[in-house]
Amino acid sequence: MGMTMTQKILAAHAGLAKVEAGQLIRARLDQVLGNDITTPVAINEFEKAGFDKVFDNARINIVLDHFVPNKDIKSAQQSKQCREFANKYDILNFFDVGRMGIEHALLPEQGIVTAGDCIIGADSHTCTYGALGAFSTGVGSTDMAAGMAAGTCWFKVPAAIRFVLNGRFSPAVSGKDLILHIIGRIGVDGALYKSMEFTGPGVGSLSMDDRLCVCNMAIEAGAKNGIFPVDDVTIGYMTGRSRRPWAVYAADPDAEYDETIEIDLAALEPTVAYPHLPENTHTAAEAQAQRIPVDQVVIGSCTNGRLEDMEAAWQLLRGKKIASGVRGIIIPGTMAVYKECIRRGWAEAFIDAGCIVSTPTCGPCLGGYMGILAEGERCVSTTNRNFVGRMGHTGSEVYLASPATAAASALTGFLTDPRTI
Repeated sequence: MGMTMTQKILAAHAGLAKVEAGQLIRARLDQVLGNDITTPVAINEFEKAGFDKVFDNARINIVLDHFVPNKDIKSAQQSKQCREFANKYDILNFFDVGRMGIEHALLPEQGIVTAGDCIIGADSHTCTYGALGAFSTGVGSTDMAAGMAAGTCWFKVPAAIRFVLNGRFSPAVSGKDLILHIIGRIGVDGALYKSMEFTGPGVGSLSMDDRLCVCNMAIEAGAKNGIFPVDDVTIGYMTGRSRRPWAVYAADPDAEYDETIEIDLAALEPTVAYPHLPENTHTAAEAQAQRIPVDQVVIGSCTNGRLEDMEAAWQLLRGKKIASGVRGIIIPGTMAVYKECIRRGWAEAFIDAGCIVSTPTCGPCLGGYMGILAEGERCVSTTNRNFVGRMGHTGSEVYLASPATAAASALTGFLTDPRTI
């Protein structure tokens, strides 16, 4: 029996001719990632273990993004600890205020991650980089510490589910709608510790921003990772961007999958995940019929803070005003995206529509700052989780949606299908 795409990458990084699902392996790492919340814990473990050097100062990435600019004394102390560690070990990929971005938008943009890589990050949404044909997964801070020191990590090789994509999206449908549809179909544990491998003729119609969004939320289905094949779209994105040569791996024709799921992209509709799980999905048309009022809209995050996401919001918001009583918060994913929004006049259009435009930060996504919800408030958000209390009070509600659906909802003041605007 052949190997899946993920298994091939892991075999290569373990120095093995073949691996099988369930096998324990020790694999070489191409990149290690941490942020301002998880890196301090990793630093403490690194020092406790007695390590006094890192395996490669060019392959460790520390991105201050969750509470940056710092929201309070504790976050300031955490950022200071990261800065001191980065200075001590001359960490080349250290991103602070002014250079930073939301980590999973920033690393692909900067060409730090590339096809064929094996990547760990002390953040669950590290699975984003599968969009580039890499194996990437989230780990705990202790594994991050060991990875920084040794440049290796232990893995249990995952089994896989194959998603065969056919057709292409209809207008106002995007990668966010696709991954919400999938999670609604298989559930939040439907791909538990498995690789979600996307294939089929429809893959070519998905932009890189769509793919990054889809892989970002693989963890919301319980997956170990999500991954797309390397095609012309991938190569076009990496050319002139990737800092290192890439490697292309493809699944064997006789690779074994636990399940194969066919999806017709043309049949998908704008989709919303109701509280309090990403699997609680409904179409935006259903939501609009229920006229569910909203207090806040957030467009951004590592899921939907990229340029295409900003453009989708701008297309709907330009020349209009958001509804009275709605707080509109727009957060570009990186400084480059932020700058491009300014250059194209989108930032001004957002402000004229009644929104605020923030420096890149995770902020409201995890209930950190820049958009905390009070009891009884509802938010339509392009983020990736809507658990109880995720964005504030345990009595608040978060509805996950695409940038187009979020922008449409900001204009009307209730959950709205963007196709009706």
